[in-house]
Amino acid sequence: MQNYFEKRNRTFLSFKKIRNKKRKKAAEPKYRERIRLICDEGSFVERYKDLETDNPLSFRGYRAKLEKVQKESGLNDGVITGSARVYGVKVFLAIMDTSFMMSSMGVVAGEKITRIAEDALEEKRPLIIFAASGGARMQEGMLSLMQMAKTAAVMGKLKEEGVLSIVFLTHPTTGGVSASFASLGDYIFAEPGALIGFAGPRVIEQTIGEKLPKGFQRAAFQQQHGFVDGVIEKEEERQLIRKLLVIHKAGCTNA
Repeated sequence: MQNYFEKRNRTFLSFKKIRNKKRKKAAEPKYRERIRLICDEGSFVERYKDLETDNPLSFRGYRAKLEKVQKESGLNDGVITGSARVYGVKVFLAIMDTSFMMSSMGVVAGEKITRIAEDALEEKRPLIIFAASGGARMQEGMLSLMQMAKTAAVMGKLKEEGVLSIVFLTHPTTGGVSASFASLGDYIFAEPGALIGFAGPRVIEQTIGEKLPKGFQRAAFQQQHGFVDGVIEKEEERQLIRKLLVIHKAGCTNA
């Protein structure tokens, strides 16, 4: 009788593993879902794909971790950049995918954001960013923190030249990303329930010694206090982008 139950248990575990593998294969990568929901079909062309995260500070164990995450996610880093069309209008996109080390911002992430913003600046085309991050990449130390200044500077140039930038803050957008380019778009929207802020609520409570309000740093709270222009479901973002492109069509005359 014991052998019978052991055999059934092994069969169940094998079935569970197969089912989990199928689920993993069926899951659509986050950045591809964004492209599908936002862009005209087949219009997305990736740029700077070959930029790959290195180990600039020779941080122990970092190279092995990078290789593991790259293999699991299929990404070289946590930001995907490129050009696309939205209702026929050419735009530039930066999509952060948390499946790669929570899309923490290191040298490569900062460089890709900067380059795609410079492309938008050169062609006078709208820039659309989908931000999501756990913050700075600690394994890259000060080099990671320097990306905040670099990306903030290029967002400033877009404003100076009147090039439209739209930022969507997705869950979570924290740390150095929230404190730099993600907070500098002409329009800033958040998805429902997204955690948005620099330090986490627990750290803030421990620092100030006070209990924070309910929903603190969540999307609705940020809208109520004027930090974002609106809270919008991701299925509605394409239509919103269309409206904003129409409003700013003077900057998209070469579509």
